[in-house]
Amino acid sequence: MRAAPTRTGTGVGSPSSAIGGAPAWVSGLLAGSQAALLSALVVVMPALAAYVATSADPANAEVGWPQSVAVGGVLWLLGHGAIAGTGGALVTLVPLGITGLAVFSAFASARRSAQPTRGAWLAGIGGYAGVVVVVVALVGDAGPLGAGAWGVIRTILGTLAIAAVGLGLGLLRSGSLREITRPLWSRVHPLLRASGRAGVMVVATLVATSAVVTSAWLVSGRAAAGDVIDGLGLDTFSGGILAFAQLALAPNLVLWVTAWVAGPGFSVGEGTLYSPTEVVSGPLPALPMLGALPTEGGNGPAAWAPLLVIGTGALAGWWLHRNLRVQSGWETFAAALGTGVVAGLAAGALTLLAGGSAGPGRLAVVGGPALSVAMTVAGLALVGALLTAVPTDDVVRARCARVCRTIWSSLRGTTPPAEATPTGTEPGG
Repeated sequence: MRAAPTRTGTGVGSPSSAIGGAPAWVSGLLAGSQAALLSALVVVMPALAAYVATSADPANAEVGWPQSVAVGGVLWLLGHGAIAGTGGALVTLVPLGITGLAVFSAFASARRSAQPTRGAWLAGIGGYAGVVVVVVALVGDAGPLGAGAWGVIRTILGTLAIAAVGLGLGLLRSGSLREITRPLWSRVHPLLRASGRAGVMVVATLVATSAVVTSAWLVSGRAAAGDVIDGLGLDTFSGGILAFAQLALAPNLVLWVTAWVAGPGFSVGEGTLYSPTEVVSGPLPALPMLGALPTEGGNGPAAWAPLLVIGTGALAGWWLHRNLRVQSGWETFAAALGTGVVAGLAAGALTLLAGGSAGPGRLAVVGGPALSVAMTVAGLALVGALLTAVPTDDVVRARCARVCRTIWSSLRGTTPPAEATPTGTEPGG
């Protein structure tokens, strides 16, 4: 079979897309709009279904379907960093599950139907932002418009970040990200690049460890979670809606546990504290997954949880030893220090992103202390990196051995032995 001839300018990657010969930016505009609509529908449809299922209840006689759609729209906007008002209080907590859904929708839409051009990427961001503007106008004062200028700014920044990252990753082909960004990272010193990669490795390993700890909590606390479900008296449909709500907050819980593993802990309500050494509990929202939170802390195995951060730092230090070619001893120490700094900044940023206000009263304080988590992770990761990167480095070992010989010779009052030189090479040559 012979392939049909193609006209110039209509192939993949060319200035024109395959959609009727339209410019490539049109495919990006459609992909961005489609991504926003799909992720919004995934959030809004359960709220609308809940309205339909409960519309026969006399208690809901005053509630119309537009209100249920508005509730779903507000939840979707919260995933984009928006601020919502409820009961006279502001909700700033970002449900990271919805954020992840939005990023994946943008990635999948761009990967499937957008042309890999810069114009398509920018048009896609514009199309995505256009749908967000429509949703903001529909929800009115219940969304960022009622939260003041800061609510609008957060929504704009979150929307641009989600659209840029999701669509950008979708438009890139295999291996092209490294090539496109080469002019940027190639100008960075190799020591800084290695430190950045090692710091990201620390945080990624720490979050993965926190996910395992969270799973263990959920399994061990399934009886308490079952009691919460029984107390709510849910039917099958209501249970599905509650499960969807918990999925939206599951990434937040994992990042709260990251603060717990690091040591500072986290709060679910003002006056509460969940840390490896101390637990101060209080009334919790009626979410079954919160029934898995620890009920006591102290001197048990949980008190040693921060050692896991040192372990992740040690893994990063070993990676530095295997991949970093140093010329002097100070470079190893500098790389370990950079690893700790990057890990601390990333952990603090994630903790700040996962926390905020979840409602009025006590729920105005939810999440971990970002500054304390950042400083703790930085210090512990630095210790772990030093424990493996320094002793295994040949340059550092040689320098330490030379210093020790010098000190020992001075104590004995003798002249330190001369350094061995390669055959045929004069000292100082």
